[in-house]
Amino acid sequence: MIYGIDPLAAAQASPQLQPLAQQAAVKPNMAFSDMLISGVEQTGEKLAAADKILLQFAAGEEIPIHQVTFALEQARLSFELMIQLRNKLVEASQQLINMQV
Repeated sequence: MIYGIDPLAAAQASPQLQPLAQQAAVKPNMAFSDMLISGVEQTGEKLAAADKILLQFAAGEEIPIHQVTFALEQARLSFELMIQLRNKLVEASQQLINMQV
């Protein structure tokens, strides 16, 4: 018998994705500025972690290449998200400035 593939089963089974899902939960009383600061801090931490693991790998330590790649990709995506968020905020502020009253 052929069974269908549950698209959410893989995501729920992955232990690495569970902490990310918990981090993504937004607190209802969290200010927008606090969310921005938290996002910038998390991006900085991911960039620092990727830099550290890359230096360890370059120094010849026994670190699997997939772990290095995963850390670098996480840092890159986090940084790109921050850039896109900044671009949207700049665009929104320009629209507010150009708005006629």
